[in-house]
Amino acid sequence: MYDGIIQELIDEFGKLPGIGPKSAQRITFHVVQTESYNPKRLGELLAQVRDKVKFCRVCKNVTEAEVCSICLDERRDPTLICVVEEPKDVVAIERTRQFRGRYHVLGGAISPIDGIGPDDLSIAELMQRLASGEVQEVIIATDPNLEGEATAAYLSRMLNSMQIPVSRLASGLPVGGDLEFADEVTLGRAFEGRTKLS
Repeated sequence: MYDGIIQELIDEFGKLPGIGPKSAQRITFHVVQTESYNPKRLGELLAQVRDKVKFCRVCKNVTEAEVCSICLDERRDPTLICVVEEPKDVVAIERTRQFRGRYHVLGGAISPIDGIGPDDLSIAELMQRLASGEVQEVIIATDPNLEGEATAAYLSRMLNSMQIPVSRLASGLPVGGDLEFADEVTLGRAFEGRTKLS
């Protein structure tokens, strides 16, 4: 425990997701000890992000405009929609350079234990997008955990009634991983999603 403002700053950084007490302490001392670091710039950006960033009217991705650049890109395939949980998932998929369709960001996953149901996500907006009949396939790319699977199952049931082909991203063993360290669920999925070599 530190005195005064140092501890307050550590506590504030510690409220951010993924930052534990040691990381919060490390960041705080970086701010304090590094003369070239400009904390005022960080403060300005934090204030601006609240004012400028909004969610795309079409896909619910983060943007500073009414419609994001991906939705405006006419080179992307409008008949293919990839459904993800969060905007960070869009970035992860875009880094692969394998997907040339469009996205729909749910804003989370169904999690009864956290009080998040289907009505808390942008599922109704997704259904409105699909009602036009332009979309030929929906790829569900929710996280391969309990909440992501529940969300995928819910979406799959809803989309089956619309007779739109639905696929799910394959999951299994990571490249460079060892079989002995894989859990049963991951290994089971790897067997289910196996591909023929010849």
